[in-house]
Amino acid sequence: MLKVLVGQIGIGAVLAAALWGLYGHVAGYSSLLGSLTCEIPNAFLALRLVVPRRDPGARALIQAAYIGELGKLALTVLMFSVVFAMVRPLSAAALFAGFIAAQLMTIAGLLLRDGRETNETTRNKNGD
Repeated sequence: MLKVLVGQIGIGAVLAAALWGLYGHVAGYSSLLGSLTCEIPNAFLALRLVVPRRDPGARALIQAAYIGELGKLALTVLMFSVVFAMVRPLSAAALFAGFIAAQLMTIAGLLLRDGRETNETTRNKNGD
């Protein structure tokens, strides 16, 4: 989970620097704001899932996941609203490029994790 969040920050910073160099500072900070609009809600969800709970059972984990996902959605809507209302000038294309790049990093992290776990869990003690 932490690797995905760090990857999102990294891809957001690289994309912002590239767009800043190619298209100017408006595209750079717009892209950075877009990636932060993805990263901060994802960090909230991750925090909800890893914080110790009084009840360590599956029901409490599911409840934490639901609350975390609702909070993630609310934070995403709030952050997009604040950015569109308060940031001028803004490049909408760069903003959404940063958001999409960070979301794709989440998907890439999940795909890489699934492949690694499949390889690790299918081996037995004999190395087969």
